[in-house]
Amino acid sequence: QVQFMESGGDSVQAGGSLNLSCVVSGYNRNCMGWFRQAPGKEREGVAGIGHLDGSASYADSVKGRFSIARDKVQKLLYLQMNHLKPEDTAMYYCAADWGPCTARTEWTHRGQGTQVTVSS
Repeated sequence: QVQFMESGGDSVQAGGSLNLSCVVSGYNRNCMGWFRQAPGKEREGVAGIGHLDGSASYADSVKGRFSIARDKVQKLLYLQMNHLKPEDTAMYYCAADWGPCTARTEWTHRGQGTQVTVSS
């Protein structure tokens, strides 16, 4: 059974940065990623990464500002978020699944989420 523990969510001002982390256990899927959901809004895929080759994919809304990375040995997943905007405010979820390793909206396995709030 895949389990997740996310951390790093916080409240920041626009233009600030946050680094989300996710510890994954029982992982046996080839893709990991992050998606987000804000109240009253549709779920949005943020980023995906291949577990073996590290190839990354991003939503257009975060390209150039967010960076996804993984530590294969420690089973850690990261999301470095720079130049944050108020529209980035959402609950961010760590997720895993079989491919494709893209910035997907739907994932079979996900964590409980960590809240990111960006004020203007």
